[in-house]
Amino acid sequence: MSAIAAGVEDYLRHLAVERRASPHTLSNYRRDLQAWCDHCAAEGVHDPTQLQFAHIQRFLAQEHRRGLAPKSLQRRLSALRSQFKYLMKQGVLGSDPSAGLRAPKAPRKLPQVLDVDEAVALVELPTDGELGLRDRALLELLYSSGLRVSELCALRWRDLDLDDSLVTVLGKGGKSRVVPVGSHAVAALRAWRAAAPADADAPVFPGRGGAPLSTRAVQLRLRQLAQRQGIWKRVYPHLLRHSFASHLLESSGDLRGVQELLGHADIATTQIYTHLDFQRLAAVYDNAHPRAKRRKETT
Repeated sequence: MSAIAAGVEDYLRHLAVERRASPHTLSNYRRDLQAWCDHCAAEGVHDPTQLQFAHIQRFLAQEHRRGLAPKSLQRRLSALRSQFKYLMKQGVLGSDPSAGLRAPKAPRKLPQVLDVDEAVALVELPTDGELGLRDRALLELLYSSGLRVSELCALRWRDLDLDDSLVTVLGKGGKSRVVPVGSHAVAALRAWRAAAPADADAPVFPGRGGAPLSTRAVQLRLRQLAQRQGIWKRVYPHLLRHSFASHLLESSGDLRGVQELLGHADIATTQIYTHLDFQRLAAVYDNAHPRAKRRKETT
C-alpha cells in the first residue's frame, strides 16, 4: 500500500472514530478518496509529500472528462481538502496542495416544498387504529420539528419531553440539539404512546421485531400516505424538513434561528431558504404589480 493510500485509510478511521461520521458520509468519502488514490497510482505518485497543485488539477479534469457533474466534482475536491487539512495537522504536509483550486460551479437547485395547505392536508391523517396513530405522530413530528429522517428513526422515548414540548436529537457529526415540538405533534405523540405503551429506551417509531423503522420504510410510507391524502407531488421525508424551514422563515424572518433548529453548521446552508422565499415573493410581484403585468403583456 502506498503512503497516499495508507494516509487515506488513516483519515477514514479518524472520521469514523473521532468525528463519528455517519456510514453514509464515510461511504461518500471512501468513494471520493479511492478515486484519488487510483489517479495517484496511475500517475506514479505514492507519497503525499510529492503532491503538487497540478496533480489535483489533472485529477479533477480527468473526473470531468469521465462525465462527473459539477456537484460531484465539488464533493471530490472537498474530500481532498478535508484530508489535506488532516495531514497538515499530523505534520505530514506543510501546506495544502489544492489551495486556490476551484471546482466548476453547480447550478443552484432550490428545494421543493409543500405549501401550508398541502402540509396540513398531509399531516391531518385519520387516526384509525394503532397504525393510523403512529403515522399521524410521525408526520406531525417531521413537520413540527424539521427532523432529518435519520434523526426521526433514531428517536427513543427518553429523547422526548412532552411536558415541555421538546425533543433532543443527535444530528450530523454526533452533534446534539434540542428542538421545540408543536402542540399538534405533542398530542399525536401522546395518543400514539397511549395506544402502544413502551419504556423510555424503546424506539418512538418501531418496525418489525421492535427495531426502529428504517429510513427506507419511512420514505415508502410517506409516499403512500401522500397519495392517500390526494397529494400527487413526490413526497419524501426531507420535503417536510424543507417545508418546515421555508414556512418558519417566511413567518419569522429569523435566519439564525432557523439555522439552529435545523442543526446546520454553516448558515450558508440555511440561506437557500431565503432564495426560495424571494422566489415566492417575485412570483407574487409578477402576478400582482400593475407594471409587472404590463411588462409581461408586452413581451
